[in-house]
Amino acid sequence: MYSFDIQRPTSVADAVAALATDEALPLGGGQTLIPTLKQRLSAPSVLVSLSGIAEMKGVCTGDDGALCIGGGTTHATVAREASSYPALADLAGHIGDPAVRNRGTIGGSLANNDPSACYPSAALASGATIVTNTRSIAADDYFQGMFATALNEGEIITEVRFPVPEKAAYMKFEQPASRFALVGVFVAKYADGVRVAVTGASENGVFRWTEAEAALSSNFSADAVPASPSGDGMISDLHGSGAYRAHLVAVMTKRAVAAAR
Repeated sequence: MYSFDIQRPTSVADAVAALATDEALPLGGGQTLIPTLKQRLSAPSVLVSLSGIAEMKGVCTGDDGALCIGGGTTHATVAREASSYPALADLAGHIGDPAVRNRGTIGGSLANNDPSACYPSAALASGATIVTNTRSIAADDYFQGMFATALNEGEIITEVRFPVPEKAAYMKFEQPASRFALVGVFVAKYADGVRVAVTGASENGVFRWTEAEAALSSNFSADAVPASPSGDGMISDLHGSGAYRAHLVAVMTKRAVAAAR
């Protein structure tokens, strides 16, 4: 890695000030950034560690009943403490391996928006709100393509608020080496309808499968899941073609509906 300085602020305000430095980058759990530095794909002059900011950690229930998770909360903590949203806790408990789950954070995952990451599907299917140091962003407006989000430079995810659905489940077809989702589908049933979000499949990153949402809002049954979406625009690589991923979208959606509780 290239040499760099590191700062360890203990408040969001101090972190924001530190990130105003030229070529400074925020460091959450480091599960994506550290490998990037090792490969010399990034060379910041300053890393601003967010791990010492207590106000960005923890899981609680908001006055509106939403599950509120601090941006600096690790996957392992979400798996243990998000009991009011079992599908989300289960998702967090199957990210990577124990080392990744005890270092990686929900804010880091959503800020990076890897096209095969699990949390983006949960946030989008739940209609979550991503709260930063300056504003609140609806999930439908937050995800803007592969590795692209609505975050501005120096903006920090401080909290994620998940409305708790009546039923939900996440089903992931794993790429066995990385444990990322080759295709993952999160299904959430609310009083006003069903939301279905797909990760790992599209060249544009996480997306809502609106045809499945319409069908499942009328009949929440695995039998109601429509035929596979088009393979056009799906990722095609050594792990699977676009058509294969499109097929898996329907398969994982059916499994998620069947498992929803």
